Amino acid sequence: MSNDIKMEKIVNLCKQYGFVFPGSEIYGGFANTWDFGPVGVELKNNIKKAWWKRFVQEDPKTFGVDAAILMNPKVWQASGHVESFGDPKMDCKKCKQRFRADTLIEEFSNGEVAAEAMSNEELEKYIEDNHITCPNCNGFDWTKIRKFNPMFKTTRGTLEDDADVVYLRPETCQGEYVNFLNVQRTTRTKVPFAIAQIGKSFRNEITPGNFLFRTIEFEQMELQKFSKEEDSMGYYEEYKRKAMEFAVDLGLDKEKLRYHDHDKLAHYAKAACDIQYNFPIGWEELNGIHHRGVWDLSRHSEFSGKKMEYQDPDTNEKYVPNVIEYSIGADRLTLAVLCNSYEEEKIGDDIREVMHFHPFIAPYKVAILPLVKKFHSNKAKEIYKIISKSFMATYDETGSIGKRYRRQDIIGTPYCITVDDETLNNETVTVRNRDDMSQITLKLEEIKEYINKNIEF
Repeated sequence: MSNDIKMEKIVNLCKQYGFVFPGSEIYGGFANTWDFGPVGVELKNNIKKAWWKRFVQEDPKTFGVDAAILMNPKVWQASGHVESFGDPKMDCKKCKQRFRADTLIEEFSNGEVAAEAMSNEELEKYIEDNHITCPNCNGFDWTKIRKFNPMFKTTRGTLEDDADVVYLRPETCQGEYVNFLNVQRTTRTKVPFAIAQIGKSFRNEITPGNFLFRTIEFEQMELQKFSKEEDSMGYYEEYKRKAMEFAVDLGLDKEKLRYHDHDKLAHYAKAACDIQYNFPIGWEELNGIHHRGVWDLSRHSEFSGKKMEYQDPDTNEKYVPNVIEYSIGADRLTLAVLCNSYEEEKIGDDIREVMHFHPFIAPYKVAILPLVKKFHSNKAKEIYKIISKSFMATYDETGSIGKRYRRQDIIGTPYCITVDDETLNNETVTVRNRDDMSQITLKLEEIKEYINKNIEF
């Protein structure tokens, strides 16, 4: 990736090549909503598949769920979201724009001040002492900090007067907590075990932005590890390590990743750590690992009247398990992958743009390209039909072979198969490697094994 790449460059590339489009664009857009295009949806889905493979498929003690987005409102009372969930917001009296106070300070200090650890009074004093002005109008006339609850509300029922207020979930983890007993009972597993989920969450953010980094609708990949208290810190450290390994294995540069321990913990938490990535906007949170103690299961036990306990079948000991949470945003991780993978490579007088995606997450694994449309397209289409049964593939017969290679480079296709006279005469094809542009010759029956071997994750 170019060291000086700007977010604007990534946004433009995504729109131009079908990764991400502005939401509702023909109507002038809808602020901070984004639609994943033909290439982007494949990339994001493959990232989710990689996460699920690593943390669910390959772990016999982790079980998946897909919980409902709309939950009993009491869930959000138990979790504390109705009463105390919110961000420290302040308004610019001059232009009427609203901002998060902690974000203003972090951006002003280039991340050197841990604003998350400050009280509202400390936030206000820092902004006053350092004369932090409005990013929108450069004014310096702020309101006092107020808490703003970003949960989206809706109603259930046909008569609004009689309808119950319900919420679009602001996080997915509550679905794992309320299903703790169900999963333990139906899987007949013993503690320790984990519940994992991938799903949409919604937050009515006042100041979302920076493309996919912070949006009002986003997708989370997360798991909750349930364990005995004496084992819990060990699992906390284990998931810190596993989360970092996953990011690196996915292709993110090690030097662009770092741990960031929280200076200020929630009253129920025993430890919390983010893994940050150096985005074009600076070092920002990529994922979080949190030691949540017994808070969540205890609160749901209190509000539901149902004991959220585990009984050890060997000792008959009953206890509420501790929870270690690992959460990472699929959209934010997709953004990190896009930023990390992009490279501009000078070749003679030309610039080759390429996305160096790990082959497992590449939108298309292979492109089938007839060298000359008139002579080779029929055979190329036959090969495409066979290959597409096993891999996500694309077919392109328009323009010179060089231009078609470049089109596949920028969308990150790791392998291009060129169909030519040799294919017609002796059933062999030329396979081009995206990263080093090297070429090899393979027999048709060798293609599937070759691709499978080289896209493993």
